[in-house]
Amino acid sequence: MRIGFIGTGAIAEAMVTGILSDTPLASEVVVSPRNAEVAGRLASMFPAVRIAADNQEVADASDILVLAIRPQVADGVVRGLRFTPGQTVISLIAATDRNRLKEWIGQEVRLTQAIPLPFVASREGVTAIYPPDPEVASLFSGLGTTVQCTTRDEYDLLAVASAMMATYLGILDRTTGWLAAKGLPENSARPYLAALFASLSQTALRSSDTPLTELSSEFATKGGLNEQVLTDFERNGGIAALTEALDGVLRRIKG
Repeated sequence: MRIGFIGTGAIAEAMVTGILSDTPLASEVVVSPRNAEVAGRLASMFPAVRIAADNQEVADASDILVLAIRPQVADGVVRGLRFTPGQTVISLIAATDRNRLKEWIGQEVRLTQAIPLPFVASREGVTAIYPPDPEVASLFSGLGTTVQCTTRDEYDLLAVASAMMATYLGILDRTTGWLAAKGLPENSARPYLAALFASLSQTALRSSDTPLTELSSEFATKGGLNEQVLTDFERNGGIAALTEALDGVLRRIKG
């Protein structure tokens, strides 16, 4: 199987790394030359990577074609390509309507939208795709796990959820900074918090049948410190701010 990437940004690099690490998931990966630094780095790391002369060469050489393009330039790039009828095309283009993508492509292809996250580089990513597609699901399952969305609304909501990554790390950073300002060395604060947050995530994964409110209450002893922080967070508008931020992302995705 040959996989081509038009666009060689961070997510494309993560996908190529995951695809070709350990037991390769493709016989060849063809990348566009636009980002020469990333393309060159991938070619030097993996013998199976070939740098194409242009985007059309990538499209012509690929059984699966991945569109890893910024939405600001996607219209012009996609319209300028000739697609093979029936070709499997995976769009990573954010906040772009499916019908608009099909109009740009102008050909009957197997179009799937996907939201791979950076963790696919180590084959630990969870990727939402829409609509369900066995071939695309198999690819992303090799890079971690796949969630096949049956409706566009499900896919859009998971796209909103993926926008939480920077905020999660921002909370980690702010708490680390607070601890450091109070005298705890950062090289002690950060590992402690990272392990704490990782353990909480594992608890949520292992207890998937338990409501999150119930899990939260288990960590919030009546009159205890966890209850105090949660209460202050809610009282000071933390929940309202988070809800408004999520609503704002959804509005943007819906256009």
